[in-house]
Amino acid sequence: MARSSLRFYWNFRRVNDAPHPQPLSRRERGALRARQSGWRRPASCCMMRQIETRAAGGNVKHTLALMGDINLMKISDATVPFRQVRELVADADCRFANLECCLYDQATQHELRDEGFFALPRIGEALKLLGMDAIGNANNVNYGADPIRSSCVALKALGIPNTGAGENREAAYAPVVVERKGVRYGFLQRSSVYWPTNHEAGESSPGIAVLQGHTAYQPMLYKIRPELPPANRPGVPPAVVTWADPKSLARYKEDVTALRARCDILTVSHHWGLFEEVLDYQVEIAHAAIDTGADVVIGHGPHYSLPMEMYKGKPVFYGLGNFSFHTGHGGRLHGNWVGEAVRVSYEDKVLKRVALRLVRHNEANETLFTHPKDEAPAIARLQSLCDRFGTKLTPEGDELVVWKA
Repeated sequence: MARSSLRFYWNFRRVNDAPHPQPLSRRERGALRARQSGWRRPASCCMMRQIETRAAGGNVKHTLALMGDINLMKISDATVPFRQVRELVADADCRFANLECCLYDQATQHELRDEGFFALPRIGEALKLLGMDAIGNANNVNYGADPIRSSCVALKALGIPNTGAGENREAAYAPVVVERKGVRYGFLQRSSVYWPTNHEAGESSPGIAVLQGHTAYQPMLYKIRPELPPANRPGVPPAVVTWADPKSLARYKEDVTALRARCDILTVSHHWGLFEEVLDYQVEIAHAAIDTGADVVIGHGPHYSLPMEMYKGKPVFYGLGNFSFHTGHGGRLHGNWVGEAVRVSYEDKVLKRVALRLVRHNEANETLFTHPKDEAPAIARLQSLCDRFGTKLTPEGDELVVWKA
């Protein structure tokens, strides 16, 4: 091609057979120069960015931030709940939490004796201000067809994908995959705490994704655990036995396996538990998740900080407690709670560090990070619970590092 002709094509093009030539974009001019010179572009820009990162600073480092229950009921200003912690949470590369309410425009008409937790859709902006990359909403208070629909629509408008609730079974059970810094983070949420009345998502009905559990009561014919009373007197209560439903657990493992093929770091999130005890079915589900391919397991629901376990070198958090929670069932205020905010750090997708910070809230319902030196009783309690799993908590700056003893 003659130089004069090449110059013409560099600077002009025809669009949709327009009668007048249109200017070439900068990208098009660069592509044309490349073709004329024989230069070939690398396979992907993402690859180039990763190469540059490695050359400048070695291995690619990335951090996953995980929080527990976020309940936005009775909040009138979306800027309030997380303004004290927003910058520290934003420091992570990817963020996930359990949304313990529906974003529903009928929240002002909601009876507090009802089981669903509803917050106005505009208050969902608090999640965006916190920098949430994804949320889970399979839990006992995401309840009702209209509230679930409304909440999923509001989250989509905020640009925050959700897993665990949806318009039908397919949508509710679908995972979320987000990519940050070339790393694909996968999230899957289920609930074992749910109502038998139209709560589980159906083939064509809104609801949540569940993993069924069972309960049995074993008569105390003999002393099965040292801490239990002897079975030689009237009034001795039965032992409570729990387990995951085999069919439900099998489907769950299939879902984890399918998600494993789509992501680099896989987090499973579960709404479960009863008060401060870690029940057998919770351990069964957590271990099954990791055996099937999960990298991290988080639990929530009882509103208590529960122990951690390092199972096969991967972290299990049985209860992260609250991250933002003011008003609960029946309008009861949740006062002096303590929760956990987790940071899981990786280098080249290999686990390097697991740590957490304790969180509380003040009278203005602002979430606050606390320092280990101010939380001696809470840390002692948490460590005593962790002893069951052989896990140690070591203060390091303003964090508690989690490790296998």
